[in-house]
Amino acid sequence: MVDDPSVAAAALSHELMWQSQERFATVLLDIKHRIMASQVVTIGTATETLAHPREIFREAIRQGAARVIVAHNHPSGNLDPSPEDIQLTRQLLKAATILGIPMLDHLILGNGNFTSLRETTQLWTETPQE
Repeated sequence: MVDDPSVAAAALSHELMWQSQERFATVLLDIKHRIMASQVVTIGTATETLAHPREIFREAIRQGAARVIVAHNHPSGNLDPSPEDIQLTRQLLKAATILGIPMLDHLILGNGNFTSLRETTQLWTETPQE
């Protein structure tokens, strides 16, 4: 059961933590916050990945996920969210609300560590989930 961001970060660390290119991934959860699946959605360059809400939520809809956690890595190891990360998170929170699939967090992984945008930004206050 995913009841803490560290659980989701651990589930994605193999796909995201030490990669040389940015990757964007999702963790699909059932109603009890158990992991149904995780997958890399897009692979970008050393400095960016292009992720669109359509790709991010496609598999969540297909598999009937009740919740989703998104994550991407920063190959540089700098865990601070970029302005693009903040903007994408805003878009994803709005899409999650429309689709009725709450987005529980957006994690940034790199250099053996992670940060939770839910814990470090006000974005979930702006667009509440659940």
